Amino acid sequence: MARHRTRKKTFSQEPTLATVESLSHDGRGVAHVDGKVVFIDDALAGEKIEFVYTDKHKDYNQGRAVKIIQPAPERVRPECAHYGICGGCSFQHVANEQQILLKQGLLQEQFSRLGKVEIPDIWQPLTAAHWGYRAKARMGVKYVEKKGRVLVGFRERGQPFLAEIDSCKVMHPLIGENLLALSEMIGQLSIKAQIPQIEVAIGDSDCVLAFRVMQPASDADKEILRTFAHQYGISICLQSKGVDTIKPLDGEPEVLPSYALPDYGITFKFRPAMFTQVNYAINRQMIRRVMETFALTKDDVVLDLFCGLGNFTLPLATQAGRVVGVEGDLPLIHHARENALLNQLDNVEFYAADLSKDVSGQAWARQTYTKVLLDPSRAGASEVLHNLKRWQPQQIIYVSCNPSTLARDAGILVHELGYKLIKAGVMDMFPQTSHVESIALFEKKGV
Repeated sequence: MARHRTRKKTFSQEPTLATVESLSHDGRGVAHVDGKVVFIDDALAGEKIEFVYTDKHKDYNQGRAVKIIQPAPERVRPECAHYGICGGCSFQHVANEQQILLKQGLLQEQFSRLGKVEIPDIWQPLTAAHWGYRAKARMGVKYVEKKGRVLVGFRERGQPFLAEIDSCKVMHPLIGENLLALSEMIGQLSIKAQIPQIEVAIGDSDCVLAFRVMQPASDADKEILRTFAHQYGISICLQSKGVDTIKPLDGEPEVLPSYALPDYGITFKFRPAMFTQVNYAINRQMIRRVMETFALTKDDVVLDLFCGLGNFTLPLATQAGRVVGVEGDLPLIHHARENALLNQLDNVEFYAADLSKDVSGQAWARQTYTKVLLDPSRAGASEVLHNLKRWQPQQIIYVSCNPSTLARDAGILVHELGYKLIKAGVMDMFPQTSHVESIALFEKKGV
């Protein structure tokens, strides 16, 4: 059956004048036009602009700035030629140094509005390189016959279709500067129309690309892939079904990328589809902040929830008496245990558990802990927080990729569970995008 592109909604392209009042939690400008709120891409607080509508809803509308009449002082010209078309970035129109400060302001606003908690002390933002930082990504692939080429990259902004780009400035240069070469190589394959995505996994010294293939690659396809891999010094794998089917090309060695935490003598190995932080420089700074804040001793028993492959668990174990890591993804738990063995740490335990469900009956959950670290997904950790009454930690550090759910959970910790917010801040894990990594420290009242 032929597949057709979904018809886009069309709106009048007649520009509308507006004054931007503030920024939304996802970095869009907020204005009111005819008594209705409008969220406007590429607009900054305080600007006078003209915009066109891109979508309309009952309670709000959406738009895109087309002319900046009175620009904000932090506005700059985007460096990437694809900005505004590719949906991978949404903050390039803001000066690099100002991006994280705007996000800090949004974090404070979320805490106040959603959590009803004021941040008493702000951590200095953690920053690093603004470009070429991204070491993990899932890139879409699409053979477009009418264009006579294969598209590789990210979706168009606000659309389900892949953007036509030939480079990516936020990706690690090994991939970001060679997207066109990658596209041309895929175009030579007999299965070019049967590759929907590529998992990019780059470690400190190795790069693995896992190609999802809907049909088996021919011997000629494998030779094209092999030649490309050798030319660029990368490893190429094929994935026929689930992530457990990711295998290197015939005759090629399996490469597990790795990243190190030199401050703690820790090295992690991981498989291409496993979750790791995308920005190693910020990850190292983030872990150092956690370790310095906890100031662990051998008397500490630490619980690391949503621990993944042990990104925090293992460095915590170098200083604490005992550490327990819990994660819902069983393959990640297996790999975390392997990494504990690799790093010769025997004071750490890992358990698989769905932390959105009742875990009170599990042995690890019936113990007490001096300190707890939370690093949940964007959904937050609200379901597991009630267990803190049993665990009774003196300190909690909450690391979050979603300020909204962090603010919500901060409200629960402060107003319902007897903790006080000591400090919070932002970390520039995702420059040029509206995303931000946040961190907050809570202590038991009366401690």
